[in-house]
Amino acid sequence: MEKIEVNLDEIEHLTQKALICHGASNWIAKSVAKAVRTAEAKGNLICGLYYLESYCSQLITGRVNGTIEPIVSLPRTASVYVDAQFGFAQPAFERALPLALKTVTETGTCSLAVSHSHTCTSLGYFTEQIAKSGFIGIGFTNASAVVSPPGGNKAILGTNPIAMALPAKNGGIAFQFDQSTSAIALGKITMASAAGEAIPLGWAVDSHGNDTTDPNKALKGSLKSSGDYKGWGFGLMTEVLAAAFTGSVNSLDVKGLKLPEGKPHDLGQCYIILDPNTHGNSFFDRIDRIITAVAEQEGTRLPGSNFIMPETVKIEKKIFDQLNKLSKGPTA
Repeated sequence: MEKIEVNLDEIEHLTQKALICHGASNWIAKSVAKAVRTAEAKGNLICGLYYLESYCSQLITGRVNGTIEPIVSLPRTASVYVDAQFGFAQPAFERALPLALKTVTETGTCSLAVSHSHTCTSLGYFTEQIAKSGFIGIGFTNASAVVSPPGGNKAILGTNPIAMALPAKNGGIAFQFDQSTSAIALGKITMASAAGEAIPLGWAVDSHGNDTTDPNKALKGSLKSSGDYKGWGFGLMTEVLAAAFTGSVNSLDVKGLKLPEGKPHDLGQCYIILDPNTHGNSFFDRIDRIITAVAEQEGTRLPGSNFIMPETVKIEKKIFDQLNKLSKGPTA
């Protein structure tokens, strides 16, 4: 598997160019390309260029609207709502974030609901922006159904990730995490299938509900929840907040996220934004206590802490070749 080193500026530029060539407006393409760049920089491959081909094909078929302007409103004092209108999640969040930050500054607490959007891919990309603005960001989103209930064999929930990012005392991020409530992301199984590799026991069940290490049987079956019943509970909570609370679609009613044709994703994301100093000024002292305790133990770390954005990354040559091809337009 040949890999080449590529500058992240080039990845972002070619991604933006590819999206524009396939029908996205400039500012929307730029918003999505920034998220792709960040995913590649962090090694979050299934949320980066892995999705670009489907973005482009879905722009052509109209499964995602690449020119629509999101509609931002304030239905309640501390509740910001943005209707993505079946467009990308990244520009919808970008349009709504300033009002959400203004609101939480005034109220101490704010919910930000993104409705009727395309998949947001990396949820942590958004909570990170909240934390960099000095607030606690907690996020929830759902996806097409791939996770069955414990003991079951039919998918009900999506991978339904949860993300949380905390601001550091002197700016930046103290730590953050972004994890699915399923045992693994579906893309990991898809990639194992393509590579002809087995998957670990506990990731998925076959169509009869039996544990399997065969990724092809897993793709015909369903994923398991992380931590069995515990993960299933978090997945249900995420479904409530991402689908029901935002007025978006249930995981059960979303077809495969990468399918070129079909109904728009119509997914939702819910963010809870908190001012860390709302109930006093001891927040950062308490966080520092945790940071120090972890740092004292050799070989441990807080998730997402001390990350330095690289200038280049190594990616598969075939992925870079595909990126170049997509950047030349639909007929390239």
